[in-house]
Amino acid sequence: MKKLFFAVAVLMFAAVTTTVSAQTKFLRFGVKGGANLGKLDGAGFQDGFKLGYHLGGFAQVNLAKGFGVQGEVIFSSTKTETTDNFKDIYEGVSTADNRKKVNLNYLSIPLLANIDLGTPRLKLQVGPQFGAMVSDRKVFGAANKAFKGGEISGVAGLWLQLPIINISARYIIGFNDVKGISSIGDSKNWKNQSIQLGVGVTL
Repeated sequence: MKKLFFAVAVLMFAAVTTTVSAQTKFLRFGVKGGANLGKLDGAGFQDGFKLGYHLGGFAQVNLAKGFGVQGEVIFSSTKTETTDNFKDIYEGVSTADNRKKVNLNYLSIPLLANIDLGTPRLKLQVGPQFGAMVSDRKVFGAANKAFKGGEISGVAGLWLQLPIINISARYIIGFNDVKGISSIGDSKNWKNQSIQLGVGVTL
């Protein structure tokens, strides 16, 4: 009986060890952070990218040779600034909202496909990103919630996986209008754009 118990224990230990070893290759985690170069594309906002930052974590699932998926939870922060005539374009704002600096903070969840580009070290990343605005949405005078609470974006970029260290560069473009206030005349939608340059650690 003892021998049978010992044999079962050894087999269970071997199975667990094999499973953990397989999961180590199948599933990987990490953290990353870096710079955001972001802008809000819309009437009444100054053109050009402004510097911000992002920080978060990720999980990689390698489904097959040369292909996997990657999910992230990222806090990203950028800034924008209104133009001199912002009050003339939108309702419910004042002259104090002209030339006003605005912080845009989002909690974002990218869901990306990882496609090897000839080597497992270099991957093409593409997929959607879902974001929830976590900064103050009531930023302009009497305007109630100048920004919508969420956005959907598209992500495309490159991921370089070195031993332990990872380096990433990606372009993110918003698909939906995040404007929450009314315009006096015809105006474009408000859509976010950003370039993210990051570095991290893969465990």
